[in-house]
Amino acid sequence: MIDVLVIGGGNAALCAALMAREAGASVLLLEAAPREWRGGNSQHTRNLRCMHDGPQDVLVDAYPEEEFWQDLLKVTGGITDEKLARIAIRASATCRDWMRKHGVNFQPPLSGALHVARTNAFFMGGGKALVNAYYRSAESMGVQIRYNAPVDSLELDGDRFVAARIGDERIPARACVLAAGGFESNLQWLREAWGQNERGEWPADNFLIRGTRFNQGVLLRFMMDAGADVVGDPSQSHCVAIDARAPLYDGGICTRIDCVSLGIVVNRDAERFYDEGEDFWPKRYAIWGRLTAMQPGQIAYSIIDAKAIGRFMPPVFPGIKADTLPELARKLELDEQRFMHTVNTFNAACRVGTFDHTTLDDCRTEGLTPPKTHWARPIDKPPFYGYAVRPGITFTYLGLKVNEHAAVHFGGKPSGNLFVAGEMMAGNVLGKGYTAGVGMTIGTAFGRIAGTQAALAARRQREGA
Repeated sequence: MIDVLVIGGGNAALCAALMAREAGASVLLLEAAPREWRGGNSQHTRNLRCMHDGPQDVLVDAYPEEEFWQDLLKVTGGITDEKLARIAIRASATCRDWMRKHGVNFQPPLSGALHVARTNAFFMGGGKALVNAYYRSAESMGVQIRYNAPVDSLELDGDRFVAARIGDERIPARACVLAAGGFESNLQWLREAWGQNERGEWPADNFLIRGTRFNQGVLLRFMMDAGADVVGDPSQSHCVAIDARAPLYDGGICTRIDCVSLGIVVNRDAERFYDEGEDFWPKRYAIWGRLTAMQPGQIAYSIIDAKAIGRFMPPVFPGIKADTLPELARKLELDEQRFMHTVNTFNAACRVGTFDHTTLDDCRTEGLTPPKTHWARPIDKPPFYGYAVRPGITFTYLGLKVNEHAAVHFGGKPSGNLFVAGEMMAGNVLGKGYTAGVGMTIGTAFGRIAGTQAALAARRQREGA
């Protein structure tokens, strides 16, 4: 019998498998996807948010624990478990040497991501390179890996794991780590979670999925039905404004529209609806998907002029380009008169000081609702560009409740041999909101904890037997 069964194939699952193997356990990892799509959403990531008290290799200055915690507290609105959050934060200070040992390399951020040079360590080659490095390391250490292996149910004895099932196949193990992702790819579940709005729309019908198509939430649903304790709001997620032309699944980072803070955003009625300059983009990019989801038709338009070009990461699709603002309105199929009124009103309200996109500068609007509190400059230099955006769901926050040992809970009691990591428990830390790189922080920290605890549980069971 295998010691530790890991169900999932992304960052958290791989961290768990590696740690369990390092602890001497025999490990089998089951990845639902085929080999070429392995890695879950982790293949689309770029970086890891890291606490550090001074300059460290690719990280500049300092990003102390309390600042990290306050950043998290702000974006979640306090809907977070402080004890678990601080475990992840502290773990982020020491995990990179271990990651390097398993083949992960780091680099400073490229232009367009300089806001996070102090807070985030970027993976050389991105998330795909990280996933490939972990798989290589796992294989070299003797971790068994199976692809095309979607687990559809578990065999439980009360709160204890007994076996996993893939159809009629039964796979027993002494301990198990669940790291199979959220339910963001399950379009029907998203539809149920978001429901119908006051306009009679079903918002989720217009969502795109930034990440993997394989996160159907099968095991999450199974565990909920089995009586596991859950945490989180099913409608809350890492939800980003992405190009409306993106594919339904696996658009990844290159479909994200990053010019929001450099211009204005209007809905299909050509009206602004939120402060585009509220805070630095890495702390605010993940609110714009949900904001767009609340707009008519779940669509919005990011509008910039030539002054913004070169100041943001260009997406995979070029913007709609026009030499005049009325022409841009027509190309975007927006009401020309309303659009011009919105832009002219914004331009007139701009109070331009010293523009600096690397600081919370003094360029703001006056007498405008909603305001733009930073980086407000008139949209007046041709050519002009517009990007239609839709909500892009990265991962959902509904998950299983855990303790500091990453144990699954039933009726408030932790299981002795069933653990969970990654998106399946991220809602313990992320009740809502997001700040760049924190998902990988949570997955790495609790993946390593879950793997260690599962190996320990398996050893106890072996010795007991």
